Amino acid sequence: MEGVEMIRREVLKGLGALALWPGMARAAEGVAFSEEMLDALARDVAAQPFAKRPLVPQEWRGLTYDQYRAIRFDTARAFWTGTDSTLEFDLFPPGLYFPHSVEVNMVEDGIARRVPFDLSLYQKHEIVPDDLPVDDRLGYSGVRLRAAIAKPGFFQEYAVFQGASYFRVIPRDLVYGLSARGLAVNTAGPEGEEFPDFTRFWVERPAPGAQLHRIHALMESPSVTGMYHFTLDPYGDSADVDVRCTLWPRVDLANVGIAPLTSMFYFDATMRNRFNDFRPAVHDSDGLTILNGNGEMLWRPLANPRQLQVSSFVDSNPQGFGLAQRARRYSDFHDLEAMYHRRPSVWITPGEDWGHGAVTLVEIPTDKEIFDNIVAYWRPREPLAESSEHAFTYRMSWTGEIPEQKPVAQVIGTRIGRGFPHNLHQLVTIDFAPHAALPEDYDDLVIYVYSARLETSQGLIQRNPETGGPRLAFSFDPGDVEMAEIRAQLFHEGRGVSEIWLYRWTA
Repeated sequence: MEGVEMIRREVLKGLGALALWPGMARAAEGVAFSEEMLDALARDVAAQPFAKRPLVPQEWRGLTYDQYRAIRFDTARAFWTGTDSTLEFDLFPPGLYFPHSVEVNMVEDGIARRVPFDLSLYQKHEIVPDDLPVDDRLGYSGVRLRAAIAKPGFFQEYAVFQGASYFRVIPRDLVYGLSARGLAVNTAGPEGEEFPDFTRFWVERPAPGAQLHRIHALMESPSVTGMYHFTLDPYGDSADVDVRCTLWPRVDLANVGIAPLTSMFYFDATMRNRFNDFRPAVHDSDGLTILNGNGEMLWRPLANPRQLQVSSFVDSNPQGFGLAQRARRYSDFHDLEAMYHRRPSVWITPGEDWGHGAVTLVEIPTDKEIFDNIVAYWRPREPLAESSEHAFTYRMSWTGEIPEQKPVAQVIGTRIGRGFPHNLHQLVTIDFAPHAALPEDYDDLVIYVYSARLETSQGLIQRNPETGGPRLAFSFDPGDVEMAEIRAQLFHEGRGVSEIWLYRWTA
């Protein structure tokens, strides 16, 4: 009995700590809801010393991967099921990879009410322990949104907010792929990265027939407090998310990322020799695309480097950027399980002038495809000052094909390797898609290839018989060069008619 009493005391201690977390024990009768109320709440949180969130009880944190996955929400009991709402949502349990719970509030008729934890909402497999401590103050680990995006009356998941400030969206007919975050702090910095958390959510019940869905999130970390307002439209060819956020830094934020995207790039034809794999490529995204403030359309193929790489594309008032998956054929991957050819792309459109800064790309070495190793974001040139207020807005378009941002031929493939046996030169081929901007006779194209550290060949243009577009081929001798930037573009009659291809060669 002494052991049982000790366990009981530990459980009560854990749940008691949750009750002391500000807001978690709020009364079920609810409070008047408004965005002004949320912003006032965030300002109040920002003015207080940062408070670490308590851990959920050890029994939840100690679940195995299979046990955690065996606790499944009963979708027949999703919130607002069977009503005239165009949105349904369900909740993820805490535990395993999610040792801290989040508070979820349901907003109806102008009133926000905390959703108490209810284990009966879940279907449990027999491998799940029976002694999991349960209390309505326990909280959840995230929110899943559902809507009838494919056919009337059939609600399917289209967005998930779970873990730190991460969220993912599925456009119609695609599958989950890359992720977004509320904010990136000290990414690739020597002091270590900080991962702010969404700690409280408010999900609004839409009016009958409403196409737009709204969810709000409070973000907290030792360095910054933020309030995020998300407006989601999942019904079109792209799933669009309008984001409005206000940040209150607790310290000067120099290395900060706005609208961060996180993805996975393992390998493709630019580094095929390093990987013994039956598939020709493995990645969620294959390139960074940028429309800069000067109106230039840039394409940077992604890499899985041997050492950490950080690339900064300095700009003023960028018109947009994103991570794209342009490989769209099953034969690009030959993977029937991961379905990489159905992973979405995301394009970020700033809602106002973002001023001076840089689109920043971080590429992290990885030896497994299960790890996200790519981060892209906008980094303001000036630090966000401590105790100040900063507002940003942007639209995220989650889609299969990012709509054309400028009438030029897109890069649709890059291959790099030795061209002939025993040839020490590296051969580069860049395939461009057919486009109206291109001349009918590709012999009329003018090639521009440049590298400050490498001597490249003049280049050759041929028509690709499979794509119908031009293929640019050139070579270079790397010699003793450890790293070099290469730039290539096609011109016609003095005008750029292709994207600007950028690549970082590393030995």
